[in-house]
Amino acid sequence: MSEDNRHREQTAQQEFLIGAERFEKISAVEGIVLSDEMKRRADEAKRLGLSAEQRIERIKDVYRKG
Repeated sequence: MSEDNRHREQTAQQEFLIGAERFEKISAVEGIVLSDEMKRRADEAKRLGLSAEQRIERIKDVYRKG
């Protein structure tokens, strides 16, 4: 296997993460804009150092009916 092919396989298997600022810019292009409440919730989660699971649970609590 050539060096180029190995690099392509490794790159395809790696995860790709983008930062919040880039995500916000991409979302804006798609017409998705966070409300002030959503931004406050995200800032609070970041300040508290919540895990992804904890963030998801907080979001579920906000939108849960009943």
